[in-house]
This record gives sequence, C-alpha cells and structure tokens, in this order.
Amino acid sequence: MPTPALTSLPIRRLTLRDLSVCADLSEDRGWPREEHKWGLLLSAGKGYGIDDPDGGLASACVVTEYGPQEQPALGAIGMVLVAERHARQGIGRRLMRHVVSAMDSTPLTLYATPHGRPLYEELGFKVTGRAEMLRGYFLPDAGGPAVGVSTRAATAEDLPALLRLDEEVFGTDRTHIVTRLPAFADQLRVAEENGRIVGYAAAWPNMDTHVVGPLIARDTPTATALIASLAAHTDRPLRTDIDVRHEELLAWAKNHGLESIAFNAVMTYGITEPPGDWTRRFAPVTVAAG
Repeated sequence: MPTPALTSLPIRRLTLRDLSVCADLSEDRGWPREEHKWGLLLSAGKGYGIDDPDGGLASACVVTEYGPQEQPALGAIGMVLVAERHARQGIGRRLMRHVVSAMDSTPLTLYATPHGRPLYEELGFKVTGRAEMLRGYFLPDAGGPAVGVSTRAATAEDLPALLRLDEEVFGTDRTHIVTRLPAFADQLRVAEENGRIVGYAAAWPNMDTHVVGPLIARDTPTATALIASLAAHTDRPLRTDIDVRHEELLAWAKNHGLESIAFNAVMTYGITEPPGDWTRRFAPVTVAAG
C-alpha cells in the first residue's frame, strides 16, 4: 500500500491517552519528554495531531482556551511539533492553519522560537513582545530573605482570592488552570500584605528543574520575594520565562545565579497585545499555555 501524502492525512483531537506518543514526538525533536507538562496541557486544553502511518505522531500542538467556554476570550497555542522525518514538508503549516481556522474569531497568542517564528508570521501572527528564559541554581542573599514582603504556602482557603487576582492580572478567566496548580505544582506560594494576597507563584517539576510559573505579583519586590521563597524549598535549579519589560527582575535573577539561555517572541493573532496587566504578570505557567 502506498503511504498517504502527509497533506491528506486527517487531523484529529488528542486526549490524555496520547500522552506517551506526544512525549515521544518531543523526544524525536530533541526536546525533553515533559510528560508532566503534556498531562496538564492535554487535560486543560485541546490537543490536535496528525498520526504517522508508520506509527506515532507526525505532528501535534495544543490550544489552551481562556474565558467563557462558549466564546473564549483568548487561545494560547503551544507545543507545535513536527517529527524530524517529516520536517519541511508543510505538515506543521497545515496543522497550524487548521487550528487557526478551528478557533474562528478567538484571539490567539503564542511564544515563538526563532525557528518557528517565520511560519507564524506567514499565518498572520505579529510579534508583540519578548520573553527571556532563565535557568540556574538560585543563590540566596547572604543576610537571608529581604524583610518587607511576607510569603507563605497557599492553602485551599486562598483559592477564591487567587482566582480573583489571577483574572484581574491575566485579563480573562483561567480557573481551569489555576485550580489544577495545587496538584500540578510541587509548591504554590502567596505574598500577603495586611492579610490581602498581592501575588502568587508556583514551582512545578520539569525534568531536573523546577519551573517558576505562573508568577503574578503587585511589583518587582513582591516577585523577588516569591521566587526566593520558592527557591528556599527546593534543591533543584530553577527555570522561568520573564517578560523582558521586567528589566529589574531580570537583573535581580541574574545576580542570584540564574543565567539567560534563550529568547522567545510573544506573538498574537486578532489582537494587538495579550490582555491583562503586564506590569503584574511576570511569567506564564508555561510558554506552551500562555
């Protein structure tokens, strides 16, 4: 039987049952398997894939929708992957066109690597920002944590306040992500002032690191206190993606042992910039989910 042309293979929805083949596809492209992250994305978002006639996936991506279910306010596209053996044959372009069409009038956003950016620009996405990826072992201040911002582990009673703060800063509802954080992350911490939550952050396991995200904070001192408090409770290196407009936080993180390892372009489709208050949005949950 002749192998069907890749451009004619059906595109189907992925589910948690596809977690292993999604991880295989990541590995095929030289990425970590990241099964923990794939699990979150496939359960909280919509996966799309094209099956390889020879087994596994030829291509995949995930869309995480935010806002009202009947009419999402935003869709974040991530984990756009094409198997090495099928690269540069138009299959990634076909999958992305399908996803953009399926999202209809919903505004879209994504984080693009330099390699992927030309395709997204061809599809009509515009660069609206940039994020810097940092990684390293956190070096605490010699005198201990700075006094002034109080942090503690989050509790179940904090959830309503976290959801209100998150929607205010992110610009639309993402209850389906925030409510998964206690199980997904190894740490979930809040910053308080006079009994009011003014920021929160999670650290979740990804291979040998703890990824800091989301990071929502009233200001830079609050963000630094949250990162320092997360670092104090792990012996793994930290990794995070910081909006480059937060120059003060980036400088602080680099002075505390984290090193720059990559830049990604923040791109949007149908809107001029992501919603919400960027001044208090320091890092995403993961670049794959916006």
